[in-house]
Amino acid sequence: MTHSHHFSEDAAREAADWVLRHDRGLSAAEQDEFCAWLAASALNGAAWAETRWAWGEIDRLAGLHASFRSMPDPDLLSPDRFGRQTSRRWGVWGGAMLALAAALVLWFRPPAPATSPVILPSARLLAPIEQLNLSDGSAIQLNRGAGVTTHFTALERRVRLVSGEAHFKVAHEARPFLVEVAGIVVRAVGTEFTVRVEQSAVDVLVTEGRVAVAGARSPDTAGVIAEPVPVSVGERTLVSLVAPPAAPQVEKVSADEIQTRLAWLPDRLDFTDAPMTEILSGFNRRNQVQLILADAELGRLRLSGTFRSDNLEAFLHLMTTSFGVRADWRGDREVVLTRR
Repeated sequence: MTHSHHFSEDAAREAADWVLRHDRGLSAAEQDEFCAWLAASALNGAAWAETRWAWGEIDRLAGLHASFRSMPDPDLLSPDRFGRQTSRRWGVWGGAMLALAAALVLWFRPPAPATSPVILPSARLLAPIEQLNLSDGSAIQLNRGAGVTTHFTALERRVRLVSGEAHFKVAHEARPFLVEVAGIVVRAVGTEFTVRVEQSAVDVLVTEGRVAVAGARSPDTAGVIAEPVPVSVGERTLVSLVAPPAAPQVEKVSADEIQTRLAWLPDRLDFTDAPMTEILSGFNRRNQVQLILADAELGRLRLSGTFRSDNLEAFLHLMTTSFGVRADWRGDREVVLTRR
C-alpha cells in the first residue's frame, strides 16, 4: 500500500491494529491508550485517518455482492486509487478533515487540556455519565449529580441511592439486590430499572424483569408501605415522600416515554457526512446542556464520526481547537457555537 503521508511503517502497523480494535469495540483502558497514541504524534493521526478510510473502501468492496442493484465502480480497483483519491480527499477537506478523522472517535474521556478554550461554569452538567461495575457483575449508571453507596454481604446486595437518578442492570444470582432511597426499598434479583429521587417522591421505572417496591426496614422511617408492590417491565410507580403511607399506583409506560426517560444514558452517535445541525440535534436530545448554533455557515459543515452522546466536553474541545469554532456559555445550560 502506498501512503500519501510520510509516516513510518510502525505507525502504519499501529494504525491498522487500532482500526481492527475499534471495529470489535474498545475497553475503557484501550480508549485511554488510543487517545494517548493520537496525542503522541500528528503522524499517528494521519496514519489512523488513511487506514480507517482504506478499511472503509475494503468494506465497500466486500459489500458489493449484497445488492442486485449495485452499480459497478470501475475506479474501485484502480492501481492509483489510493494515491489519487486520497490526495483529492485531503485536498478538498484540508487540514480540518485530517484533524477530524484523527480525533472524532470520541468514545473516550480525554484529559482536560491545561488551557481550555471553553470555560466550564458547571462541570457537573458536562461530566460524562459514570458507570460503576460491581463485584457481582451488576452495573450502575449514575446520571449527573447522582451518588450511591454499596454494601454487599453473604445474604444480600444493598445499594443506597444518596441523590439523583441511577439506572441499575442487575446480575442474576440468589442474593436479592436492594436499592434503598429515602426510606423506600426496591428489591430485584436479575433485572434492569431506573430509580430517581426527587424532593417529594421516588420514581421507579422497570425496563426489564420485575421489582418489588416496599418500605425500609427501619421502624422510624416515614412512608412505610405495608405490602411490597410489584412493578413489571414497561411499568413505573411514583412513591410520595410527603403524603401519608399508602400503596403506590403502578402505571404502564409507552415505548416512547421510556425512550425519553432514558435519553440521558450514554449511547453511540454515528454520523456519516452529516451536517452540524443533525449532530447537534443528536447531542441535544440526550443532554441537559443544549448546543445552540448561531452561525448558518457553521451549520452546513459536514462531518463523519462516532461520538459518545454524553461526552460534550470532548466534542466542544475538538470543535474549538480543530475547526475554528467559538463556544460561549449562555446561562448554565446553553452553549452558543459560532465561527471564530
